[in-house]
Amino acid sequence: MSEIPAEIAKLPFEQAMSELEKIVSELEKGSVELEKSIDMYARGEQLKAHCEKLLKSAEARIEKITLGADGKPKGTEPLDVD
Repeated sequence: MSEIPAEIAKLPFEQAMSELEKIVSELEKGSVELEKSIDMYARGEQLKAHCEKLLKSAEARIEKITLGADGKPKGTEPLDVD
């Protein structure tokens, strides 16, 4: 797959996801001409890659709260996403 175009790379997650959902909806209807559907699919792949990149970045920043023996928060540690 090619690099994510700059105009997609600067989209916030919510906007990219919304556009991706619209593309999926249109393609599922099956009413799009072949050439346009190919272009839409390619853009959808780029949007998906961008959303995945943003999610991975967010996961890396999330911390989970650790609790002490008394049940009270004692600190944080990186979220184990594996």
